[in-house]
Amino acid sequence: MIKISLIILLIFINFSTEAGEKELREIIEKTYPELTIKSIQKTQYNDLYEIYIGGQIIYSDESFSFLIVEGRVVDPKTKVDLTTARLEELNKVDFNSLPFKNAIKEVRGDGSRRIAVFSDVDCPFCRKLEKETITKLTDITIYTFLYPLAIHPDAKEKSKKIWCAKNKVDAWSNYMIKNSLPENDGSCNTPVEANLELARKLGISSTPTIIMADGKRIEGALPYEEIAKFIK
Repeated sequence: MIKISLIILLIFINFSTEAGEKELREIIEKTYPELTIKSIQKTQYNDLYEIYIGGQIIYSDESFSFLIVEGRVVDPKTKVDLTTARLEELNKVDFNSLPFKNAIKEVRGDGSRRIAVFSDVDCPFCRKLEKETITKLTDITIYTFLYPLAIHPDAKEKSKKIWCAKNKVDAWSNYMIKNSLPENDGSCNTPVEANLELARKLGISSTPTIIMADGKRIEGALPYEEIAKFIK
């Protein structure tokens, strides 16, 4: 009897949680139709629900009576930032599922280590990453996804010219390091639009964004020493 009662209780709790998540999703979608909800999950902290909207976690209760934006849940005993840890987990990318045919592929040395970089040709931090970090990496395969941001009006056309060059690796390096753009009209078939859509689906909104082989996502122009640690 005790075992049966326990099973029934567990089923009830699971059903109630799923029902709460479904109702909360419906309320949010009605209130904020522009939001893309990736997942909703009840936390172990009272009636707090975790709402993952891609690149960000917000919190609310089941009835959406309040909203916590840019807040952090911290374990008071360990002092661990649970929100950041959870966000890193949710932001992980299935590296092998990336459409590498749409990226500029550069192999150095034995190419055994792999990273993917979403980069904007006119992003100053992307140039900093290329000059001070990427150029120093060895025994690595680098997949560069051309990702022109809307804030750089010429970036899309420049990206097309780089992709249409005979040697894409050299064209990318020459522009990012030497500011020398290849001489073509950029009229070939490019993956630029597909990359913009891919970034949107992955919740990538800033450059540079690096995806490690284990799926970890790193944003910003980190120095060589830090990137080297992650690659190892």
